[in-house]
Amino acid sequence: MRKSFDGLCGLISSGMQRQATSGEVFVFLNRSRTHVKLLHWEKGGFVLYYKRLESGTFLAPHTKNNELSWSDLVLMVEGIQVVKSIQKRR
Repeated sequence: MRKSFDGLCGLISSGMQRQATSGEVFVFLNRSRTHVKLLHWEKGGFVLYYKRLESGTFLAPHTKNNELSWSDLVLMVEGIQVVKSIQKRR
């Protein structure tokens, strides 16, 4: 994943049909899930966070609409796997 601000903004607008300046945090993982980039618009400009794992992979929780809660994002970046189960009511 070699994209920086402009390349990631292009993916957000063309691929995700979202506004990069919306204030949302956009998460990008490389194919091997060893690198993660977080792109966020703050007042006056973009902030890009980057983390590379020395071993292991990032484990992103499965979601229906590819949106993470803030707590899920923090746990993922810290290397903690989030597992959600659905229990059926009887």
